[in-house]
Amino acid sequence: MPVPEPDRFRAAVHLWAAGGPAAATAAAAARESAAGLRMVVLVEGVSDQHAVEALAERRHRDLAGEGVCVVPLGGAMSVGRYLRLFGPQGLAITVRGLCDEAEEGFFRRGLEQAGLGAALDRSAMEALGFGVCVTDLEDELIRALGSAGVERVIDAERDLARFRIFQRQPAQRGRTIERQLRRFLGTMSGRKARYAAALVRAVDPGAIPRPLDRLLG
Repeated sequence: MPVPEPDRFRAAVHLWAAGGPAAATAAAAARESAAGLRMVVLVEGVSDQHAVEALAERRHRDLAGEGVCVVPLGGAMSVGRYLRLFGPQGLAITVRGLCDEAEEGFFRRGLEQAGLGAALDRSAMEALGFGVCVTDLEDELIRALGSAGVERVIDAERDLARFRIFQRQPAQRGRTIERQLRRFLGTMSGRKARYAAALVRAVDPGAIPRPLDRLLG
């Protein structure tokens, strides 16, 4: 069986989903690069992609070799378009997904519009392979590690001094350390994605947040 080309597939799918003059060419490229692909995992952003891939690496899984591709949407509002591309009228590939609590409605409506269920609640979405993070994946990981555990990760990443300076900012005073940590992880370009992977690697194997843990099951 051919091994899929995840980077080429992601690029083609994004162009296909965007529509416009390039859509037909992108659709053909997506079909070609999907050879050997058996499952797509839809996530909201690149940081979620890094977390999923870090968990797979930690569990000694070769996603490309297994025919699995993680596709970041760049925002939950487009999930319906992607579900249609991967559905029976498109590539006919198994789809799973992960979203934040605030974006649950977009995913629910997308699943329903794709004909994958009706009047779905969170447990029904989970049964379809779509997990919902409370509040988001970073929040789930912070709870799983605890604030002291997250600070150890920040220290290992040589960012602890920056975090202490951040904590002293007027806007951060009076906030819980959990809120400070969550805000700090998202304050700089690339930091959120880097820490998504680092936090996943640090969590105890038995404490992986349920939505992430079940995603690749």
